[in-house]
Amino acid sequence: MHNGALSGAVIAVAGAGGPAGRATLQRLADAGATVVGSDNDPERLAEAVDAASYAHGGATVVGDTVDLLDLQATQDWANRIEKDFGRVDGLVHLVGGWRGSETFTKTRLDDWDLLELLLIRTVQHTSLAFHEPLQRSHRGRYLLISAAGASRPTAGNAAYAAAKAAAEAWTLAMADYFAKAGGEQGPNAAAAILVVKALVHDAMRADRPHAKFAGFTDVGDLAEAIARVWDKPAAEVNGQRLWLTEKP
Repeated sequence: MHNGALSGAVIAVAGAGGPAGRATLQRLADAGATVVGSDNDPERLAEAVDAASYAHGGATVVGDTVDLLDLQATQDWANRIEKDFGRVDGLVHLVGGWRGSETFTKTRLDDWDLLELLLIRTVQHTSLAFHEPLQRSHRGRYLLISAAGASRPTAGNAAYAAAKAAAEAWTLAMADYFAKAGGEQGPNAAAAILVVKALVHDAMRADRPHAKFAGFTDVGDLAEAIARVWDKPAAEVNGQRLWLTEKP
């Protein structure tokens, strides 16, 4: 019997097929939420949904293959969730991607072309598609997972850090929308950023048993931090960077 902040909530998870997505689906389902995952890889998404459903037999966990680079497809996904389940109480944006270079002078601008699509365009599309349903919810949350490098870029990560910084700025603009929509009473929905150095999961540890992964955040800890965002009022988290690693 669930009676916490996520009990009965309807949460969409973009990029649900990866390790962080799997952990997040399971944690949200465990908290009593109905979870709707999306990924551009239907096989990987099905495996993640099955794992979460198996771990929590009474939970509703479903998957939907969505091209988040298509604004209309993303909008249709948001509309479909609201139609099927009556509301949308959250969007967790886990779409990732990384490209780096040996030095700043060796930065490849075609890396930017890819990262702009993965890390910025998908954020634009999910935020534009989901902001109205989230505003209608009494507990709407839009959560972007970002990287510490956005605040302190390194020479070899220019394209990646710049893309993450742009995604953060876009998310903070959404937070301003929620703040203004709430007026004097304060926002009833929130957009926030969870900041990690990098993520680690069991398969990475198995591949590199002697690596320390210093400062990395385990995907299970990330999922826990995501779930905890709903424990706080919207006004406390709206427009905030929530650090899961040491600030640079």
